[in-house]
Amino acid sequence: MARSDRPDETGKTGPGETERPEFRDDDLERRRRALEASLATRAPGRRDGDEGAKPGGTTGYGQALKLSSEFIAGVAVGAGLGWVVDRLAGTSPWGLIVFLLLGFGAGVLNVMRSAGLVAESGVRKPGQDGGQDGN
Repeated sequence: MARSDRPDETGKTGPGETERPEFRDDDLERRRRALEASLATRAPGRRDGDEGAKPGGTTGYGQALKLSSEFIAGVAVGAGLGWVVDRLAGTSPWGLIVFLLLGFGAGVLNVMRSAGLVAESGVRKPGQDGGQDGN
């Protein structure tokens, strides 16, 4: 077998191997102190992936479950209302089609509101009233 400079399954590259210079104890100790110093300058309790997270809010799978359930609920309610309208008015299948589309639109709007991309209806941010103070 030809000798290579890559480590074998024991982690050694060959007979008579000496310790690599980048893994000396004093170098590791210096790197550890530099890491501790850089971690100390960061805000306590924050990790690298927390920049986009809302404080006190759900993250990850919880947020995905919340958004998907809001969308599915909008579509299901629209379909249910359309089916009821079709049964009462005898307009099958047009009530179901119209209300299913309305439910789809409502579900998309709910998801966008939950994600913070669209403002809540009736809620105004300060300075958005066109310069009138409402008196």
